[in-house]
Amino acid sequence: MRPEQPPAGAEKAAWRDWARRVRSGLDMESLSPQITAALIAWGQLMPKTRVLFYDPLPDEPDVTSLAGATRAMLTRTPEQGTTISVHEFTAPRERHRLGFSQPAAGTAEIDPAAVDLVLVPGLAFDRNGVRLGRGGGHYDRLLAGLRPDARVVGVCPAEVVVDALPREAHDRLMTHLATEQGVYAVSDRGPGDIARAWIAADPDPITRAELQALVDSGDTAALGARLVPLEFGTAGIRGAVGAGPGRMNRAVVIRTTRGLADWLTAQGRGGGTVVVGYDGRADSRRFAEDAVAVLSGAGFAARCFDGVTPTPLIAHQVVRQGAAAGIVITASHNPPRDNGYKVYDRNGAQIVPPADAGIAAAIAAVGPAATIVRRSGFDGAAPLEAEEAYYADVLAFRGRAPAPGSVPMVHTALHGVGGPMALRLLAAGGHEDVTPVPEQFEPDGRFPTVAFPNPEEPGALALAERLATERDATLVLANDPDADRLGVAVPGREGGWRRLTGNEIGVLLGDFVLERVGGGDRLVVTTVVSTPMLAEVAAAYGAAHAVTLTGFKWICNAALTLEATGKRFVFGFEEALGYTIGPVVRDKDGLAAALWFADLAAVCADAGETVLDRLARLAVRHGVWVSHPLKLAREGATGKAEIAAAMERLAGAPPRELGGVPVAAVTDYAIGAEARPPWLPATSLVELRLADGARAQARPSGTEPKLKIYVDVRG
Repeated sequence: MRPEQPPAGAEKAAWRDWARRVRSGLDMESLSPQITAALIAWGQLMPKTRVLFYDPLPDEPDVTSLAGATRAMLTRTPEQGTTISVHEFTAPRERHRLGFSQPAAGTAEIDPAAVDLVLVPGLAFDRNGVRLGRGGGHYDRLLAGLRPDARVVGVCPAEVVVDALPREAHDRLMTHLATEQGVYAVSDRGPGDIARAWIAADPDPITRAELQALVDSGDTAALGARLVPLEFGTAGIRGAVGAGPGRMNRAVVIRTTRGLADWLTAQGRGGGTVVVGYDGRADSRRFAEDAVAVLSGAGFAARCFDGVTPTPLIAHQVVRQGAAAGIVITASHNPPRDNGYKVYDRNGAQIVPPADAGIAAAIAAVGPAATIVRRSGFDGAAPLEAEEAYYADVLAFRGRAPAPGSVPMVHTALHGVGGPMALRLLAAGGHEDVTPVPEQFEPDGRFPTVAFPNPEEPGALALAERLATERDATLVLANDPDADRLGVAVPGREGGWRRLTGNEIGVLLGDFVLERVGGGDRLVVTTVVSTPMLAEVAAAYGAAHAVTLTGFKWICNAALTLEATGKRFVFGFEEALGYTIGPVVRDKDGLAAALWFADLAAVCADAGETVLDRLARLAVRHGVWVSHPLKLAREGATGKAEIAAAMERLAGAPPRELGGVPVAAVTDYAIGAEARPPWLPATSLVELRLADGARAQARPSGTEPKLKIYVDVRG
């Protein structure tokens, strides 16, 4: 039975006695991983975040397993005196007389002002952020030396969070509390109160009822997870559809759009045009309507497509209309349960730092969804000629058909929105013998015929390959659900179908584009984890080649920057089936890529060779490059921390050889960004270059608890 709390007005000594009695009955061994999981779900302990940890006493939660996921520091409490000092987490340790480990005396100290986030233990906390310590005053002095913007997170079991504790004038309040129920900003409200306030401001009766049911269930862990907001980043936001700030729903879209509108206004773009589009998922149109209503209420001219729209068309229209920004409601090839919100900057490319942080801050400052002005109806629909303008620009860059005929092919939209536009573009380019997969042609956000609507996934192209066999086709083209990616399958040399990898498609398309587009100013751009073979191809054509971090936001922003120096961007790709050709779309464009690959297949057929023959010729000319990706999953509460620790070990003590081949050079992309171009900023990525020209790279996934490894070997 929980001890009765001290009466109102009780002194700190009485509260300390109460807290110790409560904690004596708690199982800290089981609570610690739950609190650790809550901190992971919060998403604020990032590789570049300077986090100050503590080594726990037996009655304190142990969250030190997260140290490897951050730039970790550790407190040192002197045996004599009351000033806690800050040291590197990896500093040599000694044992304090109370039993916890800490940096040894004499190890280098760090200025507390360098700390971004401090995890603070305490006997108890209240919902106003007041901390009850053990009476020594150690943390009071430490917290006084922090920057005003540092986040101060009280770490404790939910059982010792109370309504009010005694407070002294010098006490620095916590900004957040981390318990097994989640991490939430400090206020005078608990999770239930926060949820009820969200419910009151939610315009959707379905999600209101869903969150109320969670409140009524008493499942504090599930409720806490719903209250951790989705984090806005360079890819916007993406998550499962459901109730609360931690899911995709109307209230989240309304607040996100108002934050974007406020940021655009602060950038001097108030009242401008914003192009809006959406995919075929169940909630996408409703979310797009809410975005339009908020934009209109904020004084912007919202131009929304009146029907599902491929993502490349929105990116194209942002530039063509001189828009202030673009919004796409899509979760691309994610599972059916998800949806997302993607933002294009006025240059038609995805946003990059610091725009993402600015928009995130503006969203955080927005009030409840119910208080946001919305004006129903469109200021105007996106122009009806938008598709024709896109076709014209794609075909103008492509030029005349490169071969007199075509090849019989099958196209699948994988239940996405790209089917009609893909067929029209292919036909406009002279490819008439195209058979769509009928079961996958119409948009259907349930994706009923595939386990996962991603052309990369095994089995995703099974229906298309079967139909191609029946039709004696020699090419299978597959777009993902928002049509910004392209998958390809061709007849195998031993029969059946051979799915080309993203790197193989990228090299084939890059070579084909450079073969057809002349000039000494040509530029191709790829990502650091994509095959190095494209650099060899570019060099053979006398074209410039640039490398960026993973993501088309970096590819296209690098292209724009380098174009300003006199280069002419003609091709970009990343190994995850993303390609763009020429300046038409400043993002992945699976539709234009499908046309160009159909052209390539026609040229091969006209020359009496297959696509695989052409790939083999490239290997003879530039070397046989073999790329092998590997993913290592680490699930559970400490998965991300384990991955971060592995990255830290790899960077700090890299192997001297791999497979018997000496490691010739090591690049840790977490450091040295000041000496690299802006499209190669600091990130958690380690590259090992081997003496024989091969390389191996490792990076944590940005969306899953997985370590991604890329190996490229040249034969």
